[in-house]
Parts: sequence; C-alpha cells; structure tokens
Amino acid sequence: MAKDLTKDMTVGSPMKLILGFSIPLLLGFLFQQFYSVVDTIIVGRFLGMNALAGVGVTGSVNFMIVGFCMGVCSGFAIPVAHKFGAKDYAGMRQVIANSAWLALLFSVLMTVIVVLLCRNILTWMKTPEDIFDDAYIYIVIIFIGIPATYFYNILSGIIRSMGDSRTPLYFLTLSSFLNIGLDLLCILTFQMGVAGAALATVVSQVISGMLCFFYMVKKFPVLHLTKEDWKINFSHMKTLCGMGIPMGLQYSITAIGSVILQTSVNTLGSVAVASITAANKVGTFFCCPFEAMGSTMATYGGQNVGAKKLDRLGEGLKKCILLGVIYSLAAFVIMYFFGTDLAALFVDSSGEEMLANARLSLIINSAFFIPLALVNIIRFMIQGMGFSTFAILAGVLEMIARTLAGLVLVPEFGYLGACAASPLAWIFADAFLIPAYIHVRRKLQKMMGED
Repeated sequence: MAKDLTKDMTVGSPMKLILGFSIPLLLGFLFQQFYSVVDTIIVGRFLGMNALAGVGVTGSVNFMIVGFCMGVCSGFAIPVAHKFGAKDYAGMRQVIANSAWLALLFSVLMTVIVVLLCRNILTWMKTPEDIFDDAYIYIVIIFIGIPATYFYNILSGIIRSMGDSRTPLYFLTLSSFLNIGLDLLCILTFQMGVAGAALATVVSQVISGMLCFFYMVKKFPVLHLTKEDWKINFSHMKTLCGMGIPMGLQYSITAIGSVILQTSVNTLGSVAVASITAANKVGTFFCCPFEAMGSTMATYGGQNVGAKKLDRLGEGLKKCILLGVIYSLAAFVIMYFFGTDLAALFVDSSGEEMLANARLSLIINSAFFIPLALVNIIRFMIQGMGFSTFAILAGVLEMIARTLAGLVLVPEFGYLGACAASPLAWIFADAFLIPAYIHVRRKLQKMMGED
C-alpha cells in the first residue's frame, strides 16, 4: 500500500505532524500560485497595464467559479480521510469512485453554463471598456479549463487525504516551470496576448492532473478500483455532496462579495484596478501558508475523527494557531518594508501611483493576517471534523463584509475603502468560527460518548 508514502496523523506529536505535512503542502500552494503570478508578471511587463487590469478584473469571478471547483474537491477528500483514518480501505475506494462520477458531472455542467454567461458577467460588473476584451478572452479560456481544475484538485486531494502531501508538490513544481515556458512561448513567440497566459495555465494544470493520476495508479495499490467500486452508490454520493457542496459554496458565496467589491473598484478606473491586481497577486502568494495550514488541519481533523481520537483535535489546533501567529507577524514586517518592491514585479517603475496604491493595500491587509490565519485554520478543522455546512455560514459573513465595503466604504473612502474589505471579512468570519468550533467539538464528544 506504499505505507511510506502516506502519513497516519492519529498518532505522534501534533506539532511534528503538522509541520511535516504542511511544509510540502505549502510549497505546493506556492508553485500553484506561481502559475498565476508568472502570468501576471509577463502580462504586465510585456502587454502593458491595460492587459494587466484586464486579467486582474476577472480575479473575483474567477475565484467564485474556480474556487467552487476547488472547494468541492477538498470536500470530497474529507470522507476519504475518514475512511483512511478508520482503515476502511474498501469503503475508501467506493468513495473515491463516486467522487469521480460527481466531479465529471459538475465539471461538464459548470463549463457549459459559465462559458455562455462570461460576457454578461463582465458587463454586470461594469468592466471598463478599455480592458473588456482582454478580460473576456482570458476568463473564457480559464473557464473552458474547468474540467482540468477538477481533474487535478480531486486527485491531489485524495493523495493528501492519505497523508501524502509531497507528491502533488513534485508535480506542481514540474508543471510550474512548464507554465513559465508556455507563457513566454505563447505571448512572446506566438503573440497570443492574454489568451496565451490563460492557455498556459490550463495546459499546465492538465499535466499536473495526469502526473497525479499515473502516480496513483503505479504507487498506491490500495487505490486500484475494481468494476464493483465504480457502481454508483447514492449513499456515498449524498455524503460527498454533503461535504463538497458546502465547501464549494463557501468559496462562491464569499466571492459574491468580492464580485460586488470588484464592481465598485471598477468605477475608480483602470489604475485602481491594476493596483488591486498587483497587490492581490503579492498578497495571495504570501497567504499560501494559511492555505497550507488550513488543508493540513482538514486532513488532521478528518483522520482523528475517523479514528475517534477527539482529544488530539484541540492540541493540534493550538499548535497550528501558534505557527499562524508567528508567520503573520513576519509577513507584516516584509510587506511594510518591501511592499513597493514586490508590487514592482508586475509593472515597470513608471507606474508610481499604482505602486503606492499597491503598497498601501499590502500593508493594511497584512496587518490583519492573524485573523486570516484563524479563518483558515479553524474553518478547515471544522470541515475535517465533518461539519462542512458551517463553512457556508462563515462564507456568508465574509460576503456580507465585502458587500458592505463595496457598497459603503468604496463610495465613501475610495481606494482606501477597498483596502479595508478583506480585513473586515476576516473579522466577521472569526466572530462566527471560534464559537462554532467549540459547538461542533462538544457535539462530536456527545455523539462518540466522550466526556
């Protein structure tokens, strides 16, 4: 079963397990963001600020749709972690097969619907005319690649649910370098513009998914599915949907607020859009550790609940929060002193106003990284414990906060109001998630008959 490739997180030091699992996962997230960052740097440097703004203006709707795909796949991996923690390998294979059927259905339906609606969505968002065409071309190609997003994320989620966070990293590393080469080839050699950047991202993700698939087939005999495993099981599908859809909706509902916020930012002009784009790219890169910590706690929580070791949940949560606080403080220092230099990666030095705006956004957001750490760590822990519905409620609060920022703060304070949107959203979410964790922990203890 290639036991050396998996990791049982139900025994041993929580801190050691969390670090050992999250560091490869972090590197994987960093390389995944490398796709997006390289696209943006090359677009900004070689195609100009309007092209950069065109790509950037799609960020919120991209997050709404692609984030749903990634959330669903993360949710599908939780029952796999439960089965793995309980050592129910036959049940695990059936869950995996049924998650594949659901992923196929979701990917086809979503691709058709969102591609048809792309132009209308950008119009509703009041996308500036001078960047509309670039935005449309870029996002259509990204959305055509939705099946590739499902393909990679469901396979990497299964691998991680078994405790192996290193293998997806290796494949992402390889495809990241491929993405750089394809970016340069499509944009500089073939003169494909923003379409080349989008195509490079999709192709790279397809290759990552293929590598995960062939590796699983070769290295994990326990995952070899039989004809019997592939039978549709509505009970498993109900469980999978109960985990996956809430996690997907968490991203999408949160993104609704981001779309409303982006619509307000669009009214401030192309320079403001480009400033937010550059700041978001840098900020997203620095937020990768929070994503890694969150995904780690989902697997940690899932395996320990499956093994009925609830006493390990609180200890693991405290250790991960400590890591989050330490990193948050270090990130703020970097943003404060080097924010302008980081934003300058995306445009030449002539964009002084954009660089100053981007630095302001980075400082304000990084000052609230500790609340962001809590959002990711606690939310994913709750999801790993089997209570994905709570993710929707946290997402609703984030949506409300960003909507308030878009409708009230941006009209009143302009760009500064846009910078305050994410910190407000994180504070709203934490106000719900902290008591929610206490509630679900007590509920599990009663269900399992513990004191």
